[in-house]
Amino acid sequence: MTKEEQTLDTLTQIFRDVLDDDELVLKRELTAKDVDGWDSLTHIRLLVTIERMFKIKFTLPEVRELKNVGELADLIQARTALSQ
Repeated sequence: MTKEEQTLDTLTQIFRDVLDDDELVLKRELTAKDVDGWDSLTHIRLLVTIERMFKIKFTLPEVRELKNVGELADLIQARTALSQ
């Protein structure tokens, strides 16, 4: 399993837990508009959970620039690479 696949797998578990949807399948192009229940409050819960799980911190400008799950995964990989 590649690092990207591992990241997406971990993200899938986080999204399923936070959104309470065991059937949710993450794809790189997925956005909040594509998922029922993914509102602004849920978005914050997702980001906080992701930060804790990956032991990273996002900046507000980074979060604002994210367009989809793929960009989120890329940012996580970049951040985790810097912290190693």
